[in-house]
Amino acid sequence: MSNINIDNVLNALKVVIDPDLYKDIVSLGFVKDINIENKNISFKIELTTPACPVRDQFKMAATKAIRDTFPDVGDIQIEMTSSVRRAPQLNLNNILTNVKNTIAVASGKGGVGKSTVAVNLAVALAQDGAKVGLIDSDIYGPSIPLMMGINASPKLIKNKLIPLEAHGVKVMSIGFLVDPNQAVIWRGPMASGVLRQFMTDVDWGDLDYLIFDLPPGTGDIQLTLVQTIPLSGAVIVTTPQDISLADARKGYAMFEKVNVPILGIIENMSYFICSHCGEREEIFSYGGGRKEAQELGAVFLGEIPIDTKIRIGGDVGVPIVAQDKNSPQSTAIKNIARNMVAQLSINAMNGVKSKRVEVNFNN
Repeated sequence: MSNINIDNVLNALKVVIDPDLYKDIVSLGFVKDINIENKNISFKIELTTPACPVRDQFKMAATKAIRDTFPDVGDIQIEMTSSVRRAPQLNLNNILTNVKNTIAVASGKGGVGKSTVAVNLAVALAQDGAKVGLIDSDIYGPSIPLMMGINASPKLIKNKLIPLEAHGVKVMSIGFLVDPNQAVIWRGPMASGVLRQFMTDVDWGDLDYLIFDLPPGTGDIQLTLVQTIPLSGAVIVTTPQDISLADARKGYAMFEKVNVPILGIIENMSYFICSHCGEREEIFSYGGGRKEAQELGAVFLGEIPIDTKIRIGGDVGVPIVAQDKNSPQSTAIKNIARNMVAQLSINAMNGVKSKRVEVNFNN
């Protein structure tokens, strides 16, 4: 075909299929602003998230489709852009109206590295160009200030707290507001009230993703969250051993009961690579997270190895994805973050909804 015009360019690009949505990029409305000068073509591909895991594949496939269709084409310029879709849900309480997606990072038990995962996911998304916020929802044991390297107090402007920022992520934690050497000894309603205030009395601005680092288990904080806003989705963090997987199932069941879409399961501390001999050791067994995801019918988002650098990053306030961006550990986390928001995009395009709920867990 030698007649290079907009209609023919669009027809050529229909062979580029989104692997998650099973539709072509033209039908999905991703192709924007086609411009043709002589035999040179330029256009934009607007994805549903800057963290799209297949953005490079889209660009290569689109370039090939144009060249295959128009052998005498000149220069091809493709600008990859993004516009994060808002989760298809009703915000019944008019809360967080400028936040497009809310994500809970949860675990059935403590000690699985959930906060480390939440911090690194948030920073990874920010590195990809997304506007990201992070709420430390563990009121009794806030760890996010240390992990993000923040030692300050938020300002109050026009009766709104201004979240602190590190590594491109806006952050709020009770750890910014209380003496770090003092224990938070509050009953459940007080702790739940603080979480509500983090949603209603903090000026988050415009965010693509607001991540909630939940405390372990299925208690008051989790219930407060799902009763206050309609979560866009939740991810479950587990380790490979059976005791962790058993508790992960409980967390999964809780979110199912309150109609929160499960974005997937992450296996942390999946394996260890010896720095001396390079041999792989599966300290906590291996593959349990993937197997559990298959049995539950959930997406397995990926696995993260045990590594000293990850622990050091949390201790010094520089998460591994910021400290060593090109390491295998960072690459694994970035891929998980991209897979996670890809599930959000799939839900948004397919109209999968969550809603604020009233739940009595005693029933």
